[in-house]
Parts: sequence; C-alpha cells; structure tokens
Amino acid sequence: MPDWHSIIIALKKWRNSLQKTGKENPSVTTVAERYKNDPWAVLVSTILSLRTKDEVTLKCSQALLAKAPSPQQLLALKETAIAQLAYPAGFYRNKAANLKKIAAIVLEQHQGKVPANLDTLLSLPGVGRKTANLVLIEAYGIDGICVDVHVHRICNRTGWLASKNPEETEMILRKILPQKHWKVINPLLVLYGQNVCRPISPFCSRCVIAEHCKRNNVDKSR
Repeated sequence: MPDWHSIIIALKKWRNSLQKTGKENPSVTTVAERYKNDPWAVLVSTILSLRTKDEVTLKCSQALLAKAPSPQQLLALKETAIAQLAYPAGFYRNKAANLKKIAAIVLEQHQGKVPANLDTLLSLPGVGRKTANLVLIEAYGIDGICVDVHVHRICNRTGWLASKNPEETEMILRKILPQKHWKVINPLLVLYGQNVCRPISPFCSRCVIAEHCKRNNVDKSR
C-alpha cells in the first residue's frame, strides 16, 4: 500500500515552491478561486478544459463567463456566439452545443442551480466522471476523486495501482486512497504531470516522490 501521507506532503511542499515562481494551479482550480467557487463557473470551465491546454481553458472560460455568468445569460446567447467565445478550446462547437443544452436543463429542472449530485451531473450532456467530480470538489467542497490523464498515468507509472483507463483508476483510488486526500489528488498530480512527471521523458532527476515510484514503462527520462 502506498505511503499516501508522505506522498501528499511531498507533493504539497513541491507545489508551494512552484507557486513561488509564479506558476498557477490547474485552470479549473484557478477559475474556482477567481469566481469564488461558483458552481456554474466551475462547470463551464471544466467542460471547456476537456482536451484543451490550461492556458487556453483559462482564457476561454473568462471570455465566456464574462458574457454568460449564469445559465440564464448563456441560454440567451446564440450557439454560434457561444462557440466563438469557446474558441480555440478543443471541440469548441460541440462544447457550445452541450453548454446550451445544460443551461436549459439547469433552468428547467434544477431552478437555475447546478446540481450537487454525482448521478445528476452525469446525466447532463457532455458531462463525464472527471467533470462531475471536479464540480463537486471545486464548487461544493464534496469529497470526490477526479481522474484525468495525468492522474491515471502517474498512478500507474508509480505502481500505486494498475488500471486500464481513468474510470478504473478512480474506482481503485476510492478503495485505497484515504478519503481526506480525495479532493487534493487531482490538482497535485495535474501540476506534477505538467511539470515533472510528463508523458514522454519525465524529469525523474527532479522527482520529489521518487522513493514511492516504480517507474513503470519509463524507457527514457531526464
């Protein structure tokens, strides 16, 4: 069983040192902070973040939320206008269409409030487990485990678990990761995956959790 206490402490210490250099948190976390954990802002940003770089996500999120800070205001926009604001996020046209549908559902079925329930969030168009968990964590402070490509890759590379896809990684983490660490595992590992434990040729020489890593499938490192 991984020494989660030591791993989390090491990653938090590393993150604190990184932030002193001016580098920010993952985009959705930044949006949550700037918009005071507003559920609509977090949901919009999370949807835009899928298959999109952080700097693009942050720019598009702020542009779209400036015009549509609520579901009602977004619903009043034409889908083409939403798409223009979402550009150049990946699949921006599909995301615009889904956001329009989501705004209507939130207004018609949830009194204009983004649901704080995992299953209800998963029923919304374009919302998967990553998005739903991130909304619960960042907007409502509810314990959840958000698994993206970074979390999935690092957890398997280190040997903390063995899984085939992010959803399986989430289910295993729910069993082996102490619940007090659920909410922080994503922002910590996303930052770590972007800066140190990269997909190709990771910076193993800079790793602060090397003693907890088996380096599975690492053929080349720096």
